[in-house]
Amino acid sequence: MFDFFKSRPTDIKGIRASMLQFIKDQFQKVEGGEGSNIKGLSLYITCPEEEKHLYEGAVYADEEDRFKEEEVQKIADDYAIALPEIWTLEIEFVDQAPPEALKMPDVDAALFISTKKKPKVFHDATAMIRVLNGEAEKEQYTISSTSSRINIGRERRAHTADGFFRENHIAFPDSSSNESNRSVSRQHAHIEWDKEMGAFYLYADEGGIPPHNKMKVRTEGGLPIKLQTTEIGHRLQEGDQIIIGESALLEFRNAGVDL
Repeated sequence: MFDFFKSRPTDIKGIRASMLQFIKDQFQKVEGGEGSNIKGLSLYITCPEEEKHLYEGAVYADEEDRFKEEEVQKIADDYAIALPEIWTLEIEFVDQAPPEALKMPDVDAALFISTKKKPKVFHDATAMIRVLNGEAEKEQYTISSTSSRINIGRERRAHTADGFFRENHIAFPDSSSNESNRSVSRQHAHIEWDKEMGAFYLYADEGGIPPHNKMKVRTEGGLPIKLQTTEIGHRLQEGDQIIIGESALLEFRNAGVDL
């Protein structure tokens, strides 16, 4: 019997249980209970900022792969869902989940399951990164889905704490008199193209997370998103503004798709 008085979970365990129940239900629908064609899961969390700590706890945000291996894989094992030997789980905090993702009824999250039988085809894409505040080597950068990792930081060739050198492709010169440059770390962030999702993702690097420094993203019409870990990236969307350090500011714009 349906419980009309069922309330939304308000604690870490309840949120986790609700997510796992939804994932189990969707697993059993894919290929009639056969999961061998599943390539990966994308979990989009859309909770308000004041509840983010609960959702981070629910998915063990600070412990890489724990939610995947101890919770989701256990569901597959318990219900004889034969996942392939290699599958992926991506967890992302966003303002709005993509339309292809399935909204969870009891929590602020959505799920997308990618399968081998339904491959997604994406063409090469380009985007623009515009410098709104701070002084970089250029006022505007073009990035492409064919590019390798795009590093962001202070100085073009930065000497890192472990003795190596890192090339920053979007570089804020140390010699600049602009105050915003001073709070940009040498290893602050990077952008990568995710072929499976067909999107650019922004990741904080060691110098861009507490206690060293900070990084935030403000989406068009959305609340600021704080990147607290190097493991979980943010899917860049049209108009996203990226705060690097205290006040250096970048803007992301999709430039188009190359057919």
